Amino acid sequence: MVDVQGTVEDGFEPVRDAFMANFARRGERGAAVAVYRHGRKVVDLWAGTKDGDGPADGTAAPWEAGTAQVIRSATKGIAAVVPLLLHQRGQLDLDAPVGTYWPEFKAAGKERVLVRHLLSHRAGLPMLDTPLTPAQALDGVSGPAALAAQAPAWEPGTDHGYHAQTYSWLLSELVLRVTGRTLGSWIADEISGPLGLDLWLGLPAAELPRVGRIAAVEPPAAPAAAGLRVRPKQSVADAYADPGSLTSRAFGAISPAPDENAPEYRAAELPASGGIATARSLARCYAALIGPVDDRARLFAPATLTLARTEESAGLDRTLLLSTRFGLGFMLHGPASPLLAPGSFGHPGRGGALACADPESGLAFGYVTNGMQRNVTADPRAQALLRAVAAVSHAGG
Repeated sequence: MVDVQGTVEDGFEPVRDAFMANFARRGERGAAVAVYRHGRKVVDLWAGTKDGDGPADGTAAPWEAGTAQVIRSATKGIAAVVPLLLHQRGQLDLDAPVGTYWPEFKAAGKERVLVRHLLSHRAGLPMLDTPLTPAQALDGVSGPAALAAQAPAWEPGTDHGYHAQTYSWLLSELVLRVTGRTLGSWIADEISGPLGLDLWLGLPAAELPRVGRIAAVEPPAAPAAAGLRVRPKQSVADAYADPGSLTSRAFGAISPAPDENAPEYRAAELPASGGIATARSLARCYAALIGPVDDRARLFAPATLTLARTEESAGLDRTLLLSTRFGLGFMLHGPASPLLAPGSFGHPGRGGALACADPESGLAFGYVTNGMQRNVTADPRAQALLRAVAAVSHAGG
């Protein structure tokens, strides 16, 4: 039996049970989960080992209360908070052409790409004709320059396809042009600092010892897969294997793949995939989007919250080759990425992490893991936890 640490309020014990079952049945190595309800923390659990590739002889360092992990694409939702707050403050027009703020971006037929297209994966820029090296991907200059010169793969605004890696340079350059600040520093100053979050886009060197190592792990077999398909359809598998497919090119926009455990990767600011956080900080951040937390004012005004979770893109995703739903920067509840309830919004991270909120129930959820399973939009461990939270909520817990 795994030694689960942390606290669960009365009524939320099923979440602890599901968390323990993830270790027993779903291949979990080290993880944490947190839940806020109406701005108050009701679940805060962690267990297992700090490093996903640690020794299996019982000597591995344990996951501690402050252990953080790379959250991959769950970063996208956190990054999306920034342009939405800039819009809320009157500093950014979501319906303006991107070239209004970033003139070089107008090249190669992108004059009519709108800011909202970047956030809803409708810009037609999920790939690069020439992938970036890891060093170029991290330098903060090469990515934006490549996208400014890149021609879109489809007429912008007419369809959607997940911008798996290019989302990093699109959002970071937009925020830099609007504010003169990097997206990571904006998050640190305006979100993480005021809310007391252990959440970084650009990890300070002093925090490096807190962060565990991620590693690949095998997904569970049915029935432990929480009702999810854990092996992709053959057509999807073929697309990932075909180096010329849009799917492969989108996920291969950095080639070779960077070492996500390297200090330089963690210090860089990659809004698509490079965020680092604890589960409780993800949950607390989303709680602050939908309501006050510990007497602090909510981050999103009601109109901004509506924008975040109003459907902008839906249907067959050109990149993922499955049906997805997006608001402005956030994935929305649907078969490809089930969240807490139909009105929920959030974002998964490839391989495991997930953060989301449901304004109607007042619930906010955060989950991080060091064991990266082969999934993109829905992880069996996160789904088992979500189901437990939703069941408690429906039961009046």
